[in-house]
Amino acid sequence: MALFTINRYLGEEEEDSESSRESRSRALLARLQEQVKAREQQSISNRADEDEEHQGDKKRKKRKLEEPETEGVQRERKTDLTDEVASSAKKKKKLKKLSTENESANTGDTESVNEKSVEITETSESGLEESKKTEEPVDPQISQEPKPENSSSQTSFHILGGFEEKTVQKVKRVLPQWLAQPDVIQRDIKNNLIPMSEVPGICPTLLKKLETNGIQNFFPVQAEVIPAILESVSSGLLLGPGGYRPRDICVSAPTGSGKTLAFVIPVVQALSKRVVREVRALAVLPTKELAQQVSKVFSTYTEDTSLKVVMITGQKSFAAEQTALSEIRGGVSHSLADIVVGTPGRLVDHINKNSNFSLQHLRFLIIDEADRMIDGMHQSWLTQVIKAVYRSPGDTQTSVFRRTLPGPITVASLSPPQIPLQKLLFSATLTQNPEKLQLLDLHQPRLFSSTHRSTETGTQSQDTFNFPQGLAEYYVPCTLSKKPLIILHFLLRLKFSPALCFTNSREAAHRLYLLVKLFGGVEVAEFSSKLNPSERQKALKDFEQGKIQLLISTDAAARGIDINGVKCVINYDAPQYIRGYIHRVGRTARAGKAGSAFTFLLEVQEKSFLQMVRDAGSPGIQRHFVKPEILRSMETDYEQTLAELSKVVKEENARKRF
Repeated sequence: MALFTINRYLGEEEEDSESSRESRSRALLARLQEQVKAREQQSISNRADEDEEHQGDKKRKKRKLEEPETEGVQRERKTDLTDEVASSAKKKKKLKKLSTENESANTGDTESVNEKSVEITETSESGLEESKKTEEPVDPQISQEPKPENSSSQTSFHILGGFEEKTVQKVKRVLPQWLAQPDVIQRDIKNNLIPMSEVPGICPTLLKKLETNGIQNFFPVQAEVIPAILESVSSGLLLGPGGYRPRDICVSAPTGSGKTLAFVIPVVQALSKRVVREVRALAVLPTKELAQQVSKVFSTYTEDTSLKVVMITGQKSFAAEQTALSEIRGGVSHSLADIVVGTPGRLVDHINKNSNFSLQHLRFLIIDEADRMIDGMHQSWLTQVIKAVYRSPGDTQTSVFRRTLPGPITVASLSPPQIPLQKLLFSATLTQNPEKLQLLDLHQPRLFSSTHRSTETGTQSQDTFNFPQGLAEYYVPCTLSKKPLIILHFLLRLKFSPALCFTNSREAAHRLYLLVKLFGGVEVAEFSSKLNPSERQKALKDFEQGKIQLLISTDAAARGIDINGVKCVINYDAPQYIRGYIHRVGRTARAGKAGSAFTFLLEVQEKSFLQMVRDAGSPGIQRHFVKPEILRSMETDYEQTLAELSKVVKEENARKRF
């Protein structure tokens, strides 16, 4: 009986303990819900009173707080202290109220008191973290937890990954040594003229010829490049210096600096000692006019020699050029040319269709306006030339020496002697892109440049160039309808003549030519691929002789052509690329003379064009504004001219149909 009684009371005690636990858990859950609501109200009040807290906390944070020594009551004391640092007066009252309610509800329950104090401490510590974000750092004795690094939120959680802003180094362009460290040519032509007697290696015959043509001094590019090319033939045409293959030469110098004479003089001197006539020098140029100009210079310095220059540009029939290149004597073909000057298209035609045209003895391959020739490499003209120079061993060869495509330099490759092929590149805007230059397959190239800058500008978006020294650059803000009036104003009132005007298309050049011609008062001519070679040659000749005041041209006249007496260049249409601009304005201010260039810009073009010119190294382009009232006196005649122009254009289009 006693045992039953004991068991009964023990069971009742167990039931009572289970019921009390359930009640305590429910009470704890209720308290947690109240705490969540209190936190929400606390966050709302913090946002509303953020400005007030920011000012008040600065003063209160200067106080020093002592570490708590015990748990329970000490935790509540820590909570109060941290609340004083992190919260305003309103926030402090709410937290105290919350602590008293929790104490009354949890009398005798130490676990819940501890849980509550921890919750309040976490709440106060989160507020402390918020204060750390906006305030100066708190004394490290206040908080025992480590401060989270790189935290972007207002919580105490650590953010993984370390997303902090880092300064990224810009990638610098690394060039090959021959491009990065060229032989620098002086840009100033006038102050760096070199007497011919001081340039070594030139034969007396050519010196007399130079004096006859009125040349007393060499320009800097000529004084540097001529000895370098002559040095490559010091051992004769069949061998390079020391028996090795000579280095290829690249020259980058401003327009009008004398690049043509820099390769004509050494090539003529090197070939003057030849015995058998063969094609030993080949000059390839992008346009017929430029090829004709170079051919004329070669002919001038080979007049009293046995050397013969032949031009193949398509101005004559294919049969006539074929006859000028070779003849058949005794059933064997013999070359009639020592130096050939041509354009890529016509050159490829002779390589493929003229069986008597041989390049097996070619010693110099001259590529003028090299950057444009590289861009036109899709014609595969260079590949055709290399195949014609180095034939496979199975082909029949009349030369004593067998010529094979050079490979790695070894003892075996150097044992059979053969004529080396040396490439000579010239351009005012030679690219510094190694990938493009790789298409030319240069052998240990040597660069002569007057556009090199020693500063580390490896992040440049485009290459920099040197502009002609005597060039004055201007841009003219205008509208599309006022462009022709401004040109007429320049010629009729400001007397800017002779002037060379550039457009971006043949149609624009032709319409502007008709408009200026119908307006009257200005002698004008056009120059474009729309005309045949004889008409273009006549236009250039009349312009140089002063019979024409204005020559309207496409970019056909922008490359390399030396037109005497051009005082002003007008870009009627702004060029799209910097190289086009440099070659256009390079038609004036040549050989150290003065000249001016005007570019008409629409409002939408100004920003991009001016930035492009500045980045290219322009010394400074100035604004030239033409007032509208100056042009009003010509507007009536201009409108009548436009009406006449529309009739002329309709008549021309009607003639084209039939």
